[in-house]
Parts: sequence; structure tokens; C-alpha cells
Amino acid sequence: MQRPKVAIFSTGGTIVSSAASSTQLTNYAIRDFTPEALLASVPSISDVAEIEIVPVANIPSSCIDEATWVKLARAIDAALARDEVAGAVVTHGTDTMEETAYFLNLVLETRKPVVLTGSMRPSSALSADGPLNLLNAVRVAACPGAADRGILITLNGVINAARSTMKSNSISVETFRAPEYGALGFVVGDEVEFVTRVEKPHTAETEFSPDDFSSGAPRVDIVLAHAGDDGLFVRAAVEAGAEGIVHAGCGHGTISKKMEAALFDAASKGVVVVRASRTPTGPVLRSLDRWSDAGFIPAGTLSPQKARVLLQLALAKYPGDAAEVARIFRTY
Repeated sequence: MQRPKVAIFSTGGTIVSSAASSTQLTNYAIRDFTPEALLASVPSISDVAEIEIVPVANIPSSCIDEATWVKLARAIDAALARDEVAGAVVTHGTDTMEETAYFLNLVLETRKPVVLTGSMRPSSALSADGPLNLLNAVRVAACPGAADRGILITLNGVINAARSTMKSNSISVETFRAPEYGALGFVVGDEVEFVTRVEKPHTAETEFSPDDFSSGAPRVDIVLAHAGDDGLFVRAAVEAGAEGIVHAGCGHGTISKKMEAALFDAASKGVVVVRASRTPTGPVLRSLDRWSDAGFIPAGTLSPQKARVLLQLALAKYPGDAAEVARIFRTY
């Protein structure tokens, strides 16, 4: 039986990092461990699929930027346009994996499986999780049942959706979770099982593409609410040229009086304001009339960091069109 071909796009991260000892699980770095070395640590992977490695970057995911997103998306689109490539895996640091995954979920023009994976422990660790995560990700990418489900995140044997998944723990291998919406499926041994799917538009069903950032990504800043906030960072964002601001408010996206005044002023200058929440779960919906009248857009069920990704794409595609930006947030 012919093995499917899976393209692996490497971007760096913990999965290709190492430390001074096998018990050191923090403060590691990307040194001389390569995607090829990672692949060699999982010899059984060749039984699952024919592998093609595509280097994209070799950096911690805290250093991933919009230009890297575009480069990665174009590389994946080009590979998956080839009939012989059944699916794609992206090895990525966990810090911003959810943002990269959501960007890809919105711009990739494919129905083939695309799976992001990484690790919480460096390659040198006594119980490194990278090799098994990579094997499981390839299993999912090679699985016909993974097609047309949007971008997936697979670590620790769990398959999650890009839109609903967050990094929930700073050190645990069980960090990626969708606390309100649940996992899409799981991988145990050579079995890949799906139990649900995402209803929001994704990949080939969206109106976005990597070309929307061809002239650069609009500046969108996230401002976090806290006791005693005074709007200083909103004013700084406007001064820095922000086209949009995501306010990560308290609870149901609430805003202090001083912060409200700064956001009203920003909106009056044409800056698009999105209300999100610093609370990990629960939606942010339409609230006070004065916020709606000022044009503030509720983030719905998106986290502040994912609301930022969607706002960047909306502003790039529909500059100056607040009604279209609001529609996009209702849709995606």
C-alpha cells in the first residue's frame, strides 16, 4: 500500500531546542538540533507517511511575526496544491502556536489536513514529548478524516481546533485545551478518532488569503485592563499608528472610566476598537449602548490574541469600512 506524502514545515520552537541536562525543562535554547534530527528520533514515522521537510524559520515562537505567518502560509498553500501531498504538519513553538494556527485557519485555501504540533519539553529532556507529538501529528495529517476540519493543533494525543484552543498552562504537556468547546478528537497508537467539528468558516470557506498582508499587516495593539488603568497605553498605541486596538477588558469586556475616555478618543480618530476579555472563557457580546454607539465591536468567543489576528485581516481587506469589520467579527 502506498504511503501518503506529508510535508513538514519547521519553524523552530521547543521541539528543536535543547538544554544542558536531561532534567532541565526550562531556560533551554535552539542550538544545533535540526528538523532532520527530530525526524530521525522517530524512525516509525516512515511507516505512516513519506515525509518532505520544508524549513521556514528556526526561532522561538515568541519571535514569530506577521511576515513569518505569510511566508509559512504561502509555503503550505504551494505544497498542498500538489496532488501527491496529502497533508501538512507545522512544527512550532507553543507560546504563539494558537495565533499562527488561527491565522492559517483564516487564510489557507485548502481542504487538506494541516496540523500544528510542538512540545513543552526540549529535545534533551528525560521525557521529551516532541517525538510522539510529531508522530501523532503526521498520523492526523495523513488521515483522510482530518480533511476539511480547519487547522488543527495536536499535542499530547489530543486533536484541537485552531479557533477554540488556547495554551492553558505554562509548563504542562497538557497545555493545549479548548475549555468550553472541547477537543475535536484524539490519537491513541495508530488510531485517529474525530468526534466533532467546528461550524465557523475556515480555510477554503473564508474570504481571506496571505496576499491580504502583501503590503504589510496593519498595526493592532492589545491593551490589558487592570485595576487603576488610566488609558495611557491606548494613547500610546494611537500615537504609534495603531489602526486597531483590542481591549482585553475585565469579565464581560468591561472598561474603566479613564480607559473608556481614551478608547472613545481613539475611535473618534478612526481607530477600530474591539472589546475582548482577559477572562479565559465566556463570550463578549454587545453591551452598553454608548460603547456600541462609539463603534466598539464585541469579540464574541475569541480571545484577545485571536481577536487581534482577525482584526488585522479585516482592516487589511476592508480598510476604513467599520461595517465590514463588524460583519467579519459576527461571521468568524
